[in-house]
Amino acid sequence: MNKFKHYYGIDISKDVFDVVNQDGKHSQYENNCKGYKQFVSSIEEEACVVMEATGVYHVQLADFLHGKSIFVSVVNPLVIKRFIQMNLRRIKTDKADAQMICKYAMSQELREYKPCPEFIKESRIIVENIDLLIKSRTMLKNRVHALKHKSSKNRSIIIKPILDSIKSLNKQISKLEMELENLVKNNFPELYSLLKGIPGIGKATALFFIVLTEGFEKFESAKQFTSYVGLSPSEKSSGSSVRGSSAISKQGNPKIRNLLFMCSFNACKSNKACRELFARIVAKGKSKKLALIAVANKLIKQAFAIAKTRIPYDPNFRSMKPSII
Repeated sequence: MNKFKHYYGIDISKDVFDVVNQDGKHSQYENNCKGYKQFVSSIEEEACVVMEATGVYHVQLADFLHGKSIFVSVVNPLVIKRFIQMNLRRIKTDKADAQMICKYAMSQELREYKPCPEFIKESRIIVENIDLLIKSRTMLKNRVHALKHKSSKNRSIIIKPILDSIKSLNKQISKLEMELENLVKNNFPELYSLLKGIPGIGKATALFFIVLTEGFEKFESAKQFTSYVGLSPSEKSSGSSVRGSSAISKQGNPKIRNLLFMCSFNACKSNKACRELFARIVAKGKSKKLALIAVANKLIKQAFAIAKTRIPYDPNFRSMKPSII
């Protein structure tokens, strides 16, 4: 169990962060360097600070506290949500959330936060920019599609500048993808090559795997990453009357989830284990969509097994250590 004298729970947002200690004392600070310094000056010795992973808002504060040699733990927000539900807490305010995070810290075993490498931060910025450009390109493509179904004498004149914009976006996306690939190849050349060697996993998916898992150091198992991605099964059943169809949670990173789902189509053709898995599930009368989700999970397990062992993909390989995946 944790051995700290003082605990601080933090609920953080874009502009401010609320802090509650184990005595229930509440404080609020600006979410900037000035606020960080004010908070640090108020922290007692042998302290533990816990916060939720809230997109990009928590990173700067967590890095700042870590740099000051203060124990920091960043917790999955779903874990905090379940903890609040278990404690039957219905009040929903920033102060109340910070208080519950503090209680969680005092009762649970915590994992210390470690800042990710600088190249991972750069990679994530590139990924975010790629996503924004892809969304813009999709909007323009939809616009072109709509215009093509409208009868207009000036249709071609209207469509041409949109097509030019799409071409420009394609060039920008390609350039950023090359930058991302170079960053990953320079830092994880062997791992990148091994992941691409898995039938069904393409270049983009291999890159995202490495960036999101920080070289497979951020997650201890494939199961943890599956939950993070949002591919964990979620079954709806209660007693004898409630029987809903099983589905994935979809609470996670949608980009890698979509990539894996697309990869599962190719894996069913080229990856022996995935092909056999797909056939078994369909033979049992299950839907093809459910089978593809299972294949996506299988790809995650294969990726983690190969990343942890550094053994290249072998279609006839059978793991002797199930705990690895």
